[in-house]
Amino acid sequence: MSSSVSKTKNAFTTSGLTKIYGSGETAVHALRGVDLQLPAAELVVLLGPSGSGKSTLLNILGGLDQATGGTAKFFDEELTSMSDRQLTLYRRHQVGFVFQFYNLMPSLTAHENVELVTEISENPLDPAEALKLVGLSDRANHFPAQLSGGEQQRVAIARAVAKRPTVLFCDEPTGALDSTTGRAVLRVLQDVNKNLGTTVLIITHAAATADMADRTINFSDGTIREVVINRNKLSAEEIEW
Repeated sequence: MSSSVSKTKNAFTTSGLTKIYGSGETAVHALRGVDLQLPAAELVVLLGPSGSGKSTLLNILGGLDQATGGTAKFFDEELTSMSDRQLTLYRRHQVGFVFQFYNLMPSLTAHENVELVTEISENPLDPAEALKLVGLSDRANHFPAQLSGGEQQRVAIARAVAKRPTVLFCDEPTGALDSTTGRAVLRVLQDVNKNLGTTVLIITHAAATADMADRTINFSDGTIREVVINRNKLSAEEIEW
């Protein structure tokens, strides 16, 4: 499926989505009946305190975890009824992940770290093109230990987008970065959304990040408290940190 899809379609639709960890008196209700529609090709920010359900939702939409109840759809495909093999193929071909910690292979160069993903992808970007997209052409032959934290995160983004995912999930991508470096990483995510048409979901504690999003979803205690549509988006550089 191409990532350059119409904004009139929903990349994700959930209905009554629940997730319970454990049972009995010690059960943790991570999601409590989440109903949500996320249009394709948008940049979406999920805000909320730790334990509010943001990462649980991302893990289910990303095919990393199974819901306890309700449904979640990726376009017309029902994620909540997929087999393990179907979810593996979904993650491989449709989804890119970026986390707070970069998870780069220390013995491989930036180019080689990106190349790892392109070797198992159907229609990947050239690794050099992916690194150019995140502004690291001149660092392609450097190892992670020779890169700053922001540069390592941009390599991780290049690796994630090199397989041309339909959707990019980012869990606290700037959590370990200072304000200047964090803005640079958010600029890359904004460019990926704009230039590749990739649906981008960013989980963060940084409320100001909402100013660059098409919509912001505020989470609290496993439920959606508010969805805000942003008609006047800021560039990443304009965000107050």
